[in-house]
Amino acid sequence: MEETLSKIEQFHGDLGPYAVIGYKMGKIAKKQLGSDPFSKEAVIWTGTKPPLSCIIDGIQISSGCTLGKGNISIRQDGVPKVQFKGENGSRLEIILKKHIQQEIDTKVTKENIIRYSEQIFKRSDQELFDIF
Repeated sequence: MEETLSKIEQFHGDLGPYAVIGYKMGKIAKKQLGSDPFSKEAVIWTGTKPPLSCIIDGIQISSGCTLGKGNISIRQDGVPKVQFKGENGSRLEIILKKHIQQEIDTKVTKENIIRYSEQIFKRSDQELFDIF
């Protein structure tokens, strides 16, 4: 866990719950759609305004979909949601559960952000996401 969280922090610049959420979203896609980063595309609905947009960095780290490869696009809807498209037209949609987003937005402070991000990392995918 520490090594992974360190990678997220190094890439993103700090460790926060939305970067961890994005990381977990990308891991789900990698597991379900395969590890080849060139065989997937991601559409992310977070927009580009932090802190929600931090999800984008987490997805890039774990899914292999990156802005540099051009297989990520960002929609400006302000929604913690991503849709992955794999080979043969397979699709996977992952949405952060509303109560988890509300929890992050109301409970995370500068003083507890690291500890909270570690707790998010440990939570199950089923607890955090609706997956279609």
